[in-house]
Parts: sequence; C-alpha cells; structure tokens
Amino acid sequence: MENKDPLQHNCDHYDGHRYSDMKCRKYGDQEVDVCIVGVGAAGGVLAYELSKAGLQVVGIEAGPFWNPQTDFASDELHSYSLAWQDTRLSDGNDALKFGHNNSGRGVGGGTVHFTAVFYRFHENDFRVKTIDGVAEDWPISYYDLEPYYQKIENDIKVSGPKSLPWGTFQGPYPYPVREPLSANSQIFQEGCEIRGIRSSVTPLAILSAPFDGRPPCTNRGFCNEGCIPNAKFSTLIQHVPKAIQQGAEILTDSMVTSILTDKKGKVTGVEFVHDGQIYRQLARVVIVSAFAIETPRLLLNSATAQYPFGLANRSGLVGKNLMVHSGHDVFAKFDEEIRLYKGTPVMAFTQDFYASDPSRGFVRGYSLNAHGNRPVALAKNLAVDGGYWGKGLREVMLDFNFYGQVSLVGEVLPREENAVSLSNEKDEYGLPRPLIHFSYSENDNRLIKDAIQKANEILSARGGKPAFVIPDTGHVMGTCRMGIDPENSVVNGFCQSHDIPNLFICDSSVFVTSSGSNPTETIMAIAARTADYLANKMRQGPLA
Repeated sequence: MENKDPLQHNCDHYDGHRYSDMKCRKYGDQEVDVCIVGVGAAGGVLAYELSKAGLQVVGIEAGPFWNPQTDFASDELHSYSLAWQDTRLSDGNDALKFGHNNSGRGVGGGTVHFTAVFYRFHENDFRVKTIDGVAEDWPISYYDLEPYYQKIENDIKVSGPKSLPWGTFQGPYPYPVREPLSANSQIFQEGCEIRGIRSSVTPLAILSAPFDGRPPCTNRGFCNEGCIPNAKFSTLIQHVPKAIQQGAEILTDSMVTSILTDKKGKVTGVEFVHDGQIYRQLARVVIVSAFAIETPRLLLNSATAQYPFGLANRSGLVGKNLMVHSGHDVFAKFDEEIRLYKGTPVMAFTQDFYASDPSRGFVRGYSLNAHGNRPVALAKNLAVDGGYWGKGLREVMLDFNFYGQVSLVGEVLPREENAVSLSNEKDEYGLPRPLIHFSYSENDNRLIKDAIQKANEILSARGGKPAFVIPDTGHVMGTCRMGIDPENSVVNGFCQSHDIPNLFICDSSVFVTSSGSNPTETIMAIAARTADYLANKMRQGPLA
C-alpha cells in the first residue's frame, strides 16, 4: 500500500508540533474556528477531519503528547501511566473502578491502550425502545453511520474476516485477519463449535500487512501497554499527525477548567491551565470530547447566571444515564498450557447471544470475547475483586499458564440514577472532583448470570474446569445522550447542543444505549459524521 503521508510515524512527536513555551502558540491570540477539548478517539478524528476541511482547529488535551518509541514500554506496571490517574469518587451498589481499564490520558486517549477490538453496532442497537420497550431509541439509525463505519475501517485498514454471521455488515474488512491465533482464541472457537455456537476471528484495528509507513503486527501482545512498533492503531499515531500536517494545533498537558460564554448565551472559547498558568483559547465553536466522565464534569462546572445548572443542561440530563459494559472475566483451568499472555489479547468472539431472547428472562444481550491476560493484572484483580489472598492466590498464579479466559461485553441499560455529579472535594485545579454513582439493575444482573454460564459452557466443552469469575466493567458511556426532544436529551443527532448552537459534545457520552459491542468504532464513526455536518454548516455561515 502506497504511503501518501509524508509524516513519519516513528518521528519524535514533540519536534515541531509541541511548544514548551505557551507564548509560542500558533493561535494564542486568535479566535479559531473550532476548539476541541480532549484529543482521544473522537477528538483525534474531529481534529483531522475539520482541519482537512480547511478550518482552523486547536485541540486541547489534559495529558501529554506520547512518543511510542520513548514513552511506551512492554511492561504492565509502566503502562498504568497511560491511564487517567486523577481521583474520581465512586459509589452505588456496584461502584465503578476507573483507570487503565477505561480511561486514557494523553493524545490518543484510550485508543493508546485499548485491545483494538473493532465492532460495528447492530441495527437493533439504535431501536431498543421500539424493539424491546426499554431505554430510548437513538435519533439516528445504523444506516446514518454506515458510510462513516466504512470510512473509518478503510482509513485505518481494519483487519478482519471475509464474512461475519451477525449484524448488517458481514464483511469483508479492508485487510485480512491477523494470524496466527492465540491458544486461548483457538480453544474458544473449538469450544463454541462443540456447543453449536457460531464464532469468528475478531475484527481488529491492528495491521495484518504494512500500511502508511506502519508495520504489520508481530503478535507481541502488548496492545494494552501501548504498541511500540505502531502496528496497533491509535489516533495518536494515525489522525493527530495528519491533523497537524493540515494546520491544526495540539496543546498538551493543559487542563480545560471552564467553557466561556457571552451575554447572548453562546460559547466563545475555553479557559485552561498549563504549568499553573491560566490561558484562554477563543473559538467560534467548542466541541467537548473529554470522555463520559470529564465531559459532564466540565459542562456542569461551566455554570453561569444564564445557565445555573451547567451548560447544555435544559433537560437536566447532563451527567445522567451513565452506562458501562459489564465485563466479567470467566476462567477455567486446562490440562495443557494456554499461556494467556501470548499474542494479541482478543482474537476470537461470538455474538450469538447479542439480541433479546424472551426465553432468557431479560432483554438485550452480550458479546463473548476470548480474552488474554497478563500475570500482574490477573494477580491484582484476583486480590482486589476475586477474593484470593495468600496461599490461594499463590497457587492460582503458579498455574497461570494453564488458565483460559472468556470476557463478556454485556449491555447495561441506561437509568437516570446512574450518574456523574460534582462533589464537594476539589482537585489540584480547584475543580470539583466528579462523583459517580452506579448500580446494576435486575435486568443487568440476569444478563451477567446468563453470560457467565455460557462462557463456562464454552470453556468446559473444550476440556476446561470452571475455576473463578472476576467481576469487571469497561467502556463508560452515556451522561449527555443524543435525541430529538430537547426536554429528553442533551444533543441532537449531529452532537450539537439543543441549548447552545455553537457547542458540540462528541464522545461516548452521547450514546443513548450501550449495545453489546465494544464502542470505539462507533465513537469514531459518530465523530466523522459530526465533522462532516459541522464543516458544511460553517461554510454556510455562523451556527444559528
């Protein structure tokens, strides 16, 4: 594949792209067209697409501008530095954990250390209320996102099977599947076949052949630790360098503390802190793409006399309807060595239990992923969430190589009581720390029970002995959902605030429902669609 990008992906990203002195800002004294808060999965796509459309773009990121060759390490403990480390307060019957499993910090956000599992949502994911009578329907359909799914997959050359048995899109993907499969994925597919369950090799945002100056994957397995060779996609190495080439400016290590508004109620830019100093970036349009926790936190903290309950919050739903994926890890012990640490973490899956089935006693469904693991992570999770200590923990870890693992991605339905609000505790910037309340519903718990049973059936069919289950979650969504009715949603189908026309919210916070799929591809497809809409609107004049 011809490399049309003159930027070298292995270059020092600091050189020429980042300034140690904020007085050297490209757009420091200038009102730009668009300011993007957060340069992760959505922010990276927005920065590239909008700058390519000829708009002046500034992206502001709280974390650093990582250099994969000098900042990443093939080391579990070191990789924790890639996560958002600031304190988040969490309560509820099922209080959430935050960190490496769900929160990125730095250019690229969570794409820097995700498993690169790349699923499209199904058609029924957008019509949950119509089909199942629960939650809400999205204001957009699968077909509104379909051309953007295709664009994103082609832009980054997703590797995947020639055909899939589930959903509207059934392949093929731009690049062939990654090979060879890990042993854990092989036993998963063999167990599925014995049980009469359909399975497939997983579509991944990981190269199976060279592309764009990046090498194909060599199956090192350090996807969650930051991919040093750049075989795994992230917006850090794919979209952001191209955005800079198109003229965008990316400010890093800069925490946005408030969104500015004028007397007419429109946003005028943002205020942020860098090295203890306060700066401003004026903009005609502000897009908040800061993650489903930090996005509502910023909107709520930007309250004014005109917007006393926070920006874009006429409905009172900013921060509400928080969702995660139930992500329990199911382990079985085998007589032969599986070696969970070897190879790309997720390489096989099934979505045979994705849609609602009235016989199961709950609505909606889940994906099951054959999921690799690493020893430090397993020992930590066993001790913290699995109830294993001392001799018991040591015995499990001595047999680490003999365990197989299946992880679920279970749909969790939105509920207003699951929410992000502002606590009375302040952080280093003087901002209220976010307080997150989360509890599973009865439907969620029934779904989890069924998924664990199916995972054990698959592992047992292949000869594994069910060993233990570690409760876990991933993929935080909701808190600023999109919709048609301004009284029942925060943004419209193009991520534009119902209340303030030049304020957009574009990340997983706009999700109406969570689906049973990993969300990154849908986040990026929504961002690409929003960029298209915004660029066209701004060519026509000021946003009304």
